[in-house]
Amino acid sequence: MAGTRPALLVMDFQHGIVERLGDPSVIDAADRAVKAARAHDIPVMFVRVAFRPGYPEVAESNAPFAAAAKQSGDLMTQEHPATQVHASLEPRASEPVVVKRRVSAFTGSDLDVLLRGADAGTLVLAGIATSGVVLSTLRQAADLDYRLIVLADACADPDPEVHRVLTEKVFPKQAHVTTADEWAKGL
Repeated sequence: MAGTRPALLVMDFQHGIVERLGDPSVIDAADRAVKAARAHDIPVMFVRVAFRPGYPEVAESNAPFAAAAKQSGDLMTQEHPATQVHASLEPRASEPVVVKRRVSAFTGSDLDVLLRGADAGTLVLAGIATSGVVLSTLRQAADLDYRLIVLADACADPDPEVHRVLTEKVFPKQAHVTTADEWAKGL
């Protein structure tokens, strides 16, 4: 059963992903959301995708991750600088950094336990990519009965049209879609 408080999930804002995207506006929007959440005592949880050395979590049948593991050397391992939360969004010592092993923030992580511990019932989502972590986490969170808010400007996708379709047509069926600033104003 979902709790009563909101929690902000800042997903896959890690060096290797942010730098590949090359869009500083999404980092700025995520930063404004983090600052607003902190100012209103809303739990902030950071999520990153990473693997153990040798990629033991990656099955050959998982085509995208298996290909990435073969091509990236240690680039996607949990200690590599590329998988760390982007320096512009430095987590506080009290803010959990969740390591996931798949696309959804829930899969292969302890996120659900942390959310229950925080009494979270509403998830506020920011992430890269909109068609990856945001979509997968939104769908799984909806199935887990969380209320959902998506901060469209704190999400980005390599394909702007995919981002637009998801935030304007798909996500509104399961979530309230807004901007970081509009969300902050309502706190």
